[in-house]
Amino acid sequence: MNLYDFTAVGIDGQPRKLSDYQGKTVLVVNVASACGYTPQYAGLEALYRRHKDEGFVILGFPCNQFGGQEPGTEKDIATFCETNYGVTFPLFAKVDVNGENEHPLFNWLKSQKKGIFGTAAIKWNFSKFLIDTNGDVVKRYGSGDTPEAIEKDLNLVS
Repeated sequence: MNLYDFTAVGIDGQPRKLSDYQGKTVLVVNVASACGYTPQYAGLEALYRRHKDEGFVILGFPCNQFGGQEPGTEKDIATFCETNYGVTFPLFAKVDVNGENEHPLFNWLKSQKKGIFGTAAIKWNFSKFLIDTNGDVVKRYGSGDTPEAIEKDLNLVS
Protein backbone atom coordinates (compact mmCIF):
# COMPACT_ATOMS: atom_id res chain seq x y z
CA MET A 1 0.00 0.00 0.00
CA ASN A 2 1.14 3.56 -0.70
CA LEU A 3 -0.20 7.09 -1.18
CA TYR A 4 -1.59 6.25 -4.59
CA ASP A 5 -4.08 3.76 -3.15
CA PHE A 6 -6.16 6.52 -1.53
CA THR A 7 -8.82 8.93 -2.62
CA ALA A 8 -9.96 12.08 -0.85
CA VAL A 9 -12.58 14.73 -1.44
CA GLY A 10 -11.17 17.99 -2.78
CA ILE A 11 -12.03 21.35 -1.23
CA ASP A 12 -14.44 21.72 -4.16
CA GLY A 13 -16.37 18.60 -3.10
CA GLN A 14 -15.07 16.43 -5.95
CA PRO A 15 -13.37 13.09 -5.26
CA ARG A 16 -9.68 13.03 -6.12
CA LYS A 17 -7.49 10.01 -6.63
CA LEU A 18 -4.15 10.53 -4.94
CA SER A 19 -2.66 8.48 -7.77
CA ASP A 20 -2.94 11.77 -9.70
CA TYR A 21 0.25 12.71 -7.80
CA GLN A 22 2.18 9.60 -8.85
CA GLY A 23 5.84 10.36 -9.50
CA LYS A 24 5.78 13.56 -7.44
CA THR A 25 7.36 14.32 -4.09
CA VAL A 26 4.41 15.05 -1.80
CA LEU A 27 4.08 16.82 1.54
CA VAL A 28 0.78 15.99 3.27
CA VAL A 29 -0.19 18.53 5.94
CA ASN A 30 -3.19 18.72 8.26
CA VAL A 31 -3.99 22.42 8.29
CA ALA A 32 -6.25 24.86 10.16
CA SER A 33 -7.25 28.50 9.72
CA ALA A 34 -7.27 29.59 13.36
CA CYS A 35 -4.19 27.89 14.77
CA GLY A 36 -1.01 29.35 16.18
CA TYR A 37 0.76 27.58 13.31
CA THR A 38 -1.56 29.00 10.62
CA PRO A 39 1.14 31.46 9.45
CA GLN A 40 2.97 28.38 8.13
CA TYR A 41 0.61 28.64 5.16
CA ALA A 42 2.90 31.41 3.85
CA GLY A 43 5.99 29.20 4.12
CA LEU A 44 4.19 26.21 2.65
CA GLU A 45 3.02 28.24 -0.33
CA ALA A 46 6.53 29.64 -0.85
CA LEU A 47 8.00 26.13 -0.67
CA TYR A 48 5.42 24.87 -3.14
CA ARG A 49 6.09 27.69 -5.60
CA ARG A 50 9.87 27.19 -5.41
CA HIS A 51 9.71 23.45 -6.10
CA LYS A 52 6.47 22.69 -7.97
CA ASP A 53 8.23 22.73 -11.33
CA GLU A 54 10.56 20.01 -9.97
CA GLY A 55 7.62 17.67 -9.29
CA PHE A 56 6.82 18.72 -5.72
CA VAL A 57 3.30 19.19 -4.38
CA ILE A 58 1.73 19.98 -1.03
CA LEU A 59 -1.64 18.48 -0.14
CA GLY A 60 -3.48 20.38 2.59
CA PHE A 61 -6.10 18.59 4.66
CA PRO A 62 -8.08 20.90 6.96
CA CYS A 63 -8.83 19.42 10.38
CA ASN A 64 -11.08 20.69 13.16
CA GLN A 65 -10.03 18.14 15.81
CA PHE A 66 -7.61 20.37 17.71
CA GLY A 67 -9.29 23.13 19.68
CA GLY A 68 -11.94 23.73 17.01
CA GLN A 69 -9.38 25.65 14.94
CA GLU A 70 -11.00 24.89 11.58
CA PRO A 71 -14.69 25.64 12.16
CA GLY A 72 -15.62 26.96 8.70
CA THR A 73 -17.04 25.32 5.62
CA GLU A 74 -14.84 24.18 2.77
CA LYS A 75 -15.76 27.38 0.91
CA ASP A 76 -14.75 29.45 3.97
CA ILE A 77 -11.45 27.58 4.18
CA ALA A 78 -10.65 28.01 0.48
CA THR A 79 -11.44 31.72 0.64
CA PHE A 80 -9.36 32.21 3.80
CA CYS A 81 -6.35 30.42 2.32
CA GLU A 82 -6.47 32.27 -0.98
CA THR A 83 -7.18 35.70 0.49
CA ASN A 84 -4.72 35.60 3.39
CA TYR A 85 -1.90 33.43 2.06
CA GLY A 86 -2.36 33.16 -1.72
CA VAL A 87 -2.51 29.36 -1.42
CA THR A 88 -2.39 27.61 -4.79
CA PHE A 89 -1.42 24.09 -3.65
CA PRO A 90 -4.26 21.54 -3.55
CA LEU A 91 -6.61 21.64 -0.57
CA PHE A 92 -9.05 18.95 0.42
CA ALA A 93 -12.28 18.74 2.39
CA LYS A 94 -12.04 18.66 6.19
CA VAL A 95 -10.96 15.34 7.66
CA ASP A 96 -10.37 13.75 11.03
CA VAL A 97 -6.75 12.69 11.45
CA ASN A 98 -7.23 10.73 14.67
CA GLY A 99 -9.94 8.58 16.19
CA GLU A 100 -12.89 6.57 15.07
CA ASN A 101 -13.67 8.70 12.01
CA GLU A 102 -10.11 9.37 10.87
CA HIS A 103 -9.53 9.42 7.14
CA PRO A 104 -7.92 6.17 5.95
CA LEU A 105 -5.04 8.17 4.49
CA PHE A 106 -4.05 9.44 7.93
CA ASN A 107 -4.44 6.00 9.45
CA TRP A 108 -1.93 4.75 6.87
CA LEU A 109 0.43 7.75 7.21
CA LYS A 110 0.62 7.30 10.99
CA SER A 111 1.26 3.57 10.62
CA GLN A 112 4.22 4.32 8.35
CA LYS A 113 5.99 6.88 10.54
CA LYS A 114 5.42 7.24 14.25
CA GLY A 115 5.62 10.53 16.11
CA ILE A 116 8.38 11.84 18.33
CA PHE A 117 7.93 9.39 21.23
CA GLY A 118 6.87 6.45 19.09
CA THR A 119 3.21 7.39 19.23
CA ALA A 120 1.00 7.21 16.17
CA ALA A 121 -1.52 9.90 17.05
CA ILE A 122 -1.17 13.31 15.46
CA LYS A 123 -0.72 15.81 18.27
CA TRP A 124 -1.81 19.07 16.59
CA ASN A 125 -2.51 20.85 13.32
CA PHE A 126 0.30 21.36 10.81
CA SER A 127 1.78 17.90 11.28
CA LYS A 128 3.47 16.90 8.03
CA PHE A 129 4.41 13.75 6.15
CA LEU A 130 7.00 13.72 3.34
CA ILE A 131 6.30 11.14 0.65
CA ASP A 132 8.71 10.08 -2.07
CA THR A 133 8.07 9.66 -5.79
CA ASN A 134 7.12 6.01 -5.21
CA GLY A 135 4.31 6.99 -2.83
CA ASP A 136 6.14 5.88 0.34
CA VAL A 137 6.42 7.93 3.54
CA VAL A 138 10.02 8.91 4.21
CA LYS A 139 9.70 11.36 7.10
CA ARG A 140 7.21 12.74 9.61
CA TYR A 141 7.32 16.25 11.07
CA GLY A 142 5.61 17.89 14.00
CA SER A 143 3.65 21.13 13.98
CA GLY A 144 6.68 23.20 14.94
CA ASP A 145 8.76 21.97 12.01
CA THR A 146 8.64 24.89 9.60
CA PRO A 147 8.44 24.62 5.82
CA GLU A 148 11.83 26.30 5.67
CA ALA A 149 13.36 23.56 7.84
CA ILE A 150 11.71 20.84 5.75
CA GLU A 151 13.07 22.19 2.47
CA LYS A 152 16.50 20.64 3.06
CA ASP A 153 14.86 17.19 3.17
CA LEU A 154 13.39 17.45 -0.30
CA ASN A 155 16.67 16.09 -1.64
CA LEU A 156 16.04 12.90 0.37
CA VAL A 157 13.31 11.95 -2.04
CA SER A 158 14.65 13.09 -5.39
